[in-house]
Amino acid sequence: MAIVYQAETKTFFLDGAGVTYAFCINEAGYAEHLYWGTAIPHDDLRYTCARWQLWQITPPGQDETATYQSYAPELAFFGTGDYREPAVLPVNEAGDRLCELLYASHEILPAKPAMAGMPSMEGGETLVLHLLDSITGFAADLYYTVYDDCGVIARRVVYRNTGNTPVILRRAYSFSMEVPGQDYEVLTLYGNWAAERRIQRTPVHHGVVAVDSKLGMSSNVLNPFLAVVETGADELSGEAFGFSLVYSSSFVLKAQGTSFGNALVTGGIQDFDFSWTLDAGEELETPEIVMAYSDEGIGGMSRAFHRAFREHLINKRYVKASRPIVINNWEATYFDFDLPKLKAFVDTAQGTGIDTFVLDDGWFGKRDDDTSGLGDWVVNGQKLEGGLTPLIDYVHSKGMKFGLWFEPEMVNEDSDLFRAHPDYAIGVPGRQRCYGRHQYVLDLTRQEVRDCIVESVNAILHTHAIDYVKWDFNRPVAEFYSLGREAGRQAEFAHRFALGLYDLCRRIVEGNPDIIFEGCSGGGARFDPAMLAYFSQIWTSDDSDAEERTRIQYGTSLVYPLSAMSCHVSVCPNHQTGRTTPFATRGHIASLGATGYELDPTRLSVEELEQVRQQTAAYRETEALVLEGDLYRLDDPFTGNYFSFLTVSPDKTQAKLTAYRRLVEPLQEVKRIRLAGLAPDKTYTIPALGIRATGATLMRVGLIPVFGEGDFQSVQYMITAE
Repeated sequence: MAIVYQAETKTFFLDGAGVTYAFCINEAGYAEHLYWGTAIPHDDLRYTCARWQLWQITPPGQDETATYQSYAPELAFFGTGDYREPAVLPVNEAGDRLCELLYASHEILPAKPAMAGMPSMEGGETLVLHLLDSITGFAADLYYTVYDDCGVIARRVVYRNTGNTPVILRRAYSFSMEVPGQDYEVLTLYGNWAAERRIQRTPVHHGVVAVDSKLGMSSNVLNPFLAVVETGADELSGEAFGFSLVYSSSFVLKAQGTSFGNALVTGGIQDFDFSWTLDAGEELETPEIVMAYSDEGIGGMSRAFHRAFREHLINKRYVKASRPIVINNWEATYFDFDLPKLKAFVDTAQGTGIDTFVLDDGWFGKRDDDTSGLGDWVVNGQKLEGGLTPLIDYVHSKGMKFGLWFEPEMVNEDSDLFRAHPDYAIGVPGRQRCYGRHQYVLDLTRQEVRDCIVESVNAILHTHAIDYVKWDFNRPVAEFYSLGREAGRQAEFAHRFALGLYDLCRRIVEGNPDIIFEGCSGGGARFDPAMLAYFSQIWTSDDSDAEERTRIQYGTSLVYPLSAMSCHVSVCPNHQTGRTTPFATRGHIASLGATGYELDPTRLSVEELEQVRQQTAAYRETEALVLEGDLYRLDDPFTGNYFSFLTVSPDKTQAKLTAYRRLVEPLQEVKRIRLAGLAPDKTYTIPALGIRATGATLMRVGLIPVFGEGDFQSVQYMITAE
């Protein structure tokens, strides 16, 4: 890993694990992108810079061979002849929207500075490029961090007002860069509740392809991720440039096919309904973008993201630690439970390998359905006589851990909190608030609201022996208005809401370091890298149907490691789809993540309880492959009848293949799965199939899985090097 500045060519070379990123300061003082891809020597790359005038605007003071429109930007700006998507749009005191952010200086730091108020990747050597508009004093500091263990670069911008008058930002993105050529597709993840992170590929074209959220959260509708992949790129071949935003509020990411034949990629904080005032001396730090490159296809890009997030983002205390195997009572009881019923669950689960009981919604306040009680984090004594302690003590006496559900950011109108502080809920005076799931969102932009939440939640956590917390967030923001801000600064709301969320997480999650926190948002509506900085695992979707989960978990894995996904076995007929799938299949698919159970164990048969014991034992034996293994996606459930994941240990001595066949078809072809990621010269055994073969053979010839009879069948094979 190294960052090198060549003074004679004014070129920066950033070398990470197998990749090089290069840009120069050109003759106009503009930071011009040169290259990002497979590692190369530090040759003079300025010969790749395009220079022609045509009809383009000449920048102030430059000759007619210069035009910002033809420079590949490290940070694009508007108003001086560049008509591509700008990364920043300031409004100056005179009302003009001009800036010319040119090179002022740079520094190379031995360690990456922490971000103020937002989560980000940890890192080592970091370049800070200082750009300045000499007329107004508006400045941008561009941060670049490279890594020697994964092919990613972390970037962000800090916008600073070094002038004497206020500047209003109407756009403040995190980065710009151009991919050479337009023979690419834009790959994004879309969805909805119970159908999260489905894959969409759109050709790069002349114009803008954008994904965004206006929901005040990263959302299950569009994930804060975009990739530009070579047309026809598959899992194992082709170039892929991935961009994952470490952010949990409204966002936008864009890919623009330009008139010069390249693809500009940019984005960050959603600029719809956004403005931010920078008084003299103030600054705005933008969320970090993690950029992953691979010339080994989409799978290589995914593995780069997985390694980066495991090694440099997710809590080091838990990222590679054995995860609890939980049983959650939600689908078993919903709001209808009491102490004897919960004790029966614990009694039945004891000895099955399930080691954590999680009490979900309904334990607090006046909470018999979803219309009341949210915000009142005091125990419902009618349901739990004697409070939480008798249940917690009982769970612990059985050798299990105890987990508890919270939804800290929400409030019901029918609650003591709302009756005492109706102003704590987001809303505009004189207008009726928007309801969602019978609840309002609390105004996290206000310090006193956050203090109230922290005090009430920590009062439970600090006075009870709680081992695990499920943190939920079940509806998006609507009104985007705060009583704590003046009228002219209400468009700062969405970003300030994110900053409030991160402060809340810091004070609750980091303030209770011995508790494992799981994120949740009506399923997977806030599954983003920023949340992973606080929650080592996130509930992937409320849809726990094994068939649907093959697609949900496949799409999620494009960016996020298996260890980040909470995946449970649930009852059939499934509560979301009504589908019935084999118990073994449900266990196999759920084992491709932090596994657990979402059902009433007292209703399981003796045979099913024995399957639970076998599933938990098998998971524990291979858990390291979920926590640290490299993932190879071998069959795509979006395009075919099969789903196959192969996880391979970093030293390539162990692997596990999970394969699934959706439907039986007459005259079905023989299914052959070619493995990947093995060491070609190692000899492997697959006991279940009686195979002994080299990695080269298994990757080129493959194997034939033996499925059981009927639909929705799955197999798992252990593969071990001799």
